[in-house]
Order: sequence, then structure tokens, then C-alpha cells
Amino acid sequence: MNNLDPNILSGFRLLDIIDILLVAIIIYYIYSLIKGTIAVNILIGVGLFYGIYLVVKQMEMRLLTEIFGGFISVGSIALIVVFQQEIRRFLIHIGKNISLRRKKFFWSFLNNKKTSQIDNGEQIKPIIDACRSMSRSRTGALLVFSRYFDEEYYQSSGEYIDAPVSKRLLESIFFKNSPLHDGAAVIVDFRVMTASCVLPLSDSEDLPPQFGLRHRAAIGVTEVSEAVAVIVSEETGEISFAKDGNINMNLSPEELEKILKEEL
Repeated sequence: MNNLDPNILSGFRLLDIIDILLVAIIIYYIYSLIKGTIAVNILIGVGLFYGIYLVVKQMEMRLLTEIFGGFISVGSIALIVVFQQEIRRFLIHIGKNISLRRKKFFWSFLNNKKTSQIDNGEQIKPIIDACRSMSRSRTGALLVFSRYFDEEYYQSSGEYIDAPVSKRLLESIFFKNSPLHDGAAVIVDFRVMTASCVLPLSDSEDLPPQFGLRHRAAIGVTEVSEAVAVIVSEETGEISFAKDGNINMNLSPEELEKILKEEL
């Protein structure tokens, strides 16, 4: 048996190992973002398409090689178009993590944590009271909490309000006979900016079949933005919370209050 040629490993550096590990982490991170979505099937199709191109090129089938080669030559642009939501979600995750660390570092010097929690709790109380009331009456509701107000994104599909959050306002918006009850209410800095907003639906294939439009919209908007969402089910009165495309279901008002204090 031949011994391993030492020249193979002679040019292998520590940076090469780090390079391989970083690429593996990026691939895993991207896969975790697209797992369970239709993007996985698209990626498999792209892989098969490229594999067929390599086969026909190797077999010197000139016509098919030219046809497949024409598509592959613009493949990078096509991938950006097809995977625009996944790319947006990937960049948002990176930016959000950096932003959160920066904010935590900054506020640790300026704010007293206990005082901040007390003030936050007073602002959250009307939201919790409204969710508790709507849960008991089985009034369907979708609340989206965004860190900033994107007028082009939210206002174009909803009614502009810009009013302080209150229990009566939220109950009035989602009252079943209200013209604004369909869609989402977008809250920024504890102000209801718009109501009756149309949100992007999640295309995840792993969602339970009993999920309605509110749950799919809540998951969808948290997949493509930094927003978090609260859902009150019209059928069961169950309260749920969505963040980063994931959802926590069957929450009590007390559990929801604890989550919102941490998130807002």
C-alpha cells in the first residue's frame, strides 16, 4: 500500500481550515432559512438542471450544450430573482443580529434595566388587555410590531391611522363588523400606524393545514422582515406569537406579556 504523499498536505494552512468551516456554516445557515419552503424544491431543480448540462457537455451534444449553456450564463441573475425572498431574509437576519448586539451594548450604559421594564410594561398593558378580551370573545386579530414604519410597504395596503395604542382602539379595529377587521394592524413605538394591511403569506410546506390566513400572514411577515406578530384565532380564541418565521401557540395573556416585554 502506498504511503500518503506528504506534498498533498504541505500547502494546507490553518486559514484553509477556517475557510472551509466558514463556508460550511454559511451553507448550513442558508439551508436552515429555506428548509421546509418551496425554495428547497427550486434549488433541487437548479441542481438537476446543472447536472444535465454537465452530462450533455461531456457527451459533446452541441445543440443541447448551447441551449443549457445559454440559461446557465444568466444563472446568477435568475437565482437572485428566484431566491429574492430568501436572500432578503438572510441579509435581514445578519443585520438584525448586529443591530440587536449594538443596541444592547449601547443601552446597557444609558438605561436602568428595572426602570425600562416598568415603563415597557405600562405601554404593553393595553395590548395584553385587548388580546385577553378578544380571546374570550373569539375575535380574530393580527397585530404586527415593527421597529420602523415602512410607508411604501405598509401604508400602500392599509388605512393610515397613527394613533396611540389603546384597548378600545384595538377592539374597534378587529370588531367583526368593522371595515378594518380584515388584515393586520401595524404598531410602531406603541402607536397603531395602519390597519387592514395585506401581508405576504408564508410559503412554508411545514405549516399545519389548520392554519388560516392570519397565521400564514403572521409567519410570512416575520420571515421577510424584523417584525414580530401576535395572532388571536377567530375559531378557538387561541393567542399565538410569531417571530423569524416560527410560531408559539396557545399562549396565556401572562405568557404573551412576558414575551412582548422582552421583544419590544
